[in-house]
Amino acid sequence: MEDGRAVEPAERGATRIADRVVAKIASRAAREALSGTAAEHHEPPHALVVVHDGSARVRVHLELDYPVDIGERCRAVRGRVVERVRGLAGMEVPEVVITVERLHSPHTDHAGRERVR
Repeated sequence: MEDGRAVEPAERGATRIADRVVAKIASRAAREALSGTAAEHHEPPHALVVVHDGSARVRVHLELDYPVDIGERCRAVRGRVVERVRGLAGMEVPEVVITVERLHSPHTDHAGRERVR
């Protein structure tokens, strides 16, 4: 306030949230959506983000156990990412692309198992 009057919104300045900060929010949101479903040997979800004109386009790379309803898991991740980026960064999220990098099957995962004859 100058001389007791309010400063107009256009004169206040702007806050810019870096792409990498939004990517961290999206990665964390993906982890939250998958909590309890991802095994300890999975790589954590990783997000890449492009911010333009107050909206964020997000790409999330993740690993899932198999068998699983892949579509349902991707919808859960997509919804959580949109919710958290809107809530924490105040940005619209018109696009969330999910890439499933790897499916982990208990039938093919031999890490830590002994050979059976």
